[in-house]
Amino acid sequence: MTTLPAFGLNRFNYTSPTAFAADAQRAERLGWDYAFIPSSPLRRQDPYVNLAFAAMQTARIGLGPLIETPMMRHPAVMASSIATVEALAPGRTLLAYGVGDTAVRLLGKRPSRVAELEEATIFTKRLLAGEEIEVNAARPARLQHARPVPVWIAAGGPRTLRMAGRVADGVFIRVGRHEANLRAAISAVREGAMAVGRDPDEVKISLIFHTILTDDLERAALISRSMAAGYYEYSPMLFEPPGFTWNGPDVEELKKQVWPDFHHADDLEASGRVVSFLPDTVADAFALYGTPAMIAQQLCEVLHLGFRVDMIIPHPAPTPAPGGPRPDYIERFATEVIPLLKTAMASATAA
Repeated sequence: MTTLPAFGLNRFNYTSPTAFAADAQRAERLGWDYAFIPSSPLRRQDPYVNLAFAAMQTARIGLGPLIETPMMRHPAVMASSIATVEALAPGRTLLAYGVGDTAVRLLGKRPSRVAELEEATIFTKRLLAGEEIEVNAARPARLQHARPVPVWIAAGGPRTLRMAGRVADGVFIRVGRHEANLRAAISAVREGAMAVGRDPDEVKISLIFHTILTDDLERAALISRSMAAGYYEYSPMLFEPPGFTWNGPDVEELKKQVWPDFHHADDLEASGRVVSFLPDTVADAFALYGTPAMIAQQLCEVLHLGFRVDMIIPHPAPTPAPGGPRPDYIERFATEVIPLLKTAMASATAA
C-alpha cells in the first residue's frame, strides 16, 4: 500500500462553537481530512451547533459526530441534525453511530443492543435518502430536508462488526493494532456484508488508535497499559485472538481505583500503574505510542498488513488541554508524524 488513507481527529477545542470552528479551520490548513466531535451531553456542548459553526468556517475538511447512539437521541432527531449540517457543508458530512460509551454510563443508561443499533442505522439511512417510512402515525414519516449523508458504525465486537458490514456505509474499528485483532475485525465486517449480498469492498474501513505522542517512553509505557486495560474492561474478547491472558486482579475490582474508566481517567499514568502487571507485549498491542518516528513506523506496519484502510483516527491519549502549548497534538501529528509515515511507507514499498 503506497497511498496514505485519510486522517481524522476527534479531539479539538470544544469550549465553544467558535473555538471548535477555529480548530477545525486550523486542522484543515494542516492537512487533516476530518474533524469530529464526540456526542456526550454532560461533557460536551451540542455537537451539531459546533459542527454548523465549523461548516461555515471551512471549505474542505469532513465533519461529523463520533459517536452518536440511539440511546441518547431518536434517530429522526439525528438524521434531521446531520442533514442540516450537510446543507452547510455539502458532501463533507458523516454520521457515526455506536452502542454508546461514557455518554450513556454517565446518565445511568445502558449501551444500545446490536439489534437496536442496526434498526436505528437502517431507519436513519432511509430518512436521509428521502424515503417514506411507516411509523404507525397518521401518515408515513419523511424527512423533508433530507440530504445524502453516509452513516457509519463504530464497532469492536464481532456481532456489531458483522452487523455494520450488513448495513453501514463504513465502519470505525477500535480493537487496537495487533494483527490478529485487526484481521478478525475486518473479516467480520466483510462476512456481514457478504451475508446480505453486499460487495464488502463497498464498506469503508477506518481504524481508531489511541495514540500517545511523547518522547518520554516511561510515560508512554504507563499510558499504553491503561489503554490496554480499557480494551479488556469493555471487550475482554480482544485478548483472545493475540493469545493474551489477564494475569492480574479482577478488572472490576481494579476499576474502583479509576474513574470513569481506564480510557478516560484524569491521570492515565496513575491508572497505568494500577495495571503495571501487564507485559510489554500486551501494552504494545492496543495503542500507538512514543516518538513521531516510532508512531510512524507502527502505522507503517499496520498499513502493510495487506487490507484496505480508508481512514485512520489517531486518538490522542491523554486528551490535550484546550489552548495548551504549541505546537500541540493537532500540529505535531500533521507536521511530524505524517511526513515520517510517508517516508516509511515509501521505504517499505521499495524494499
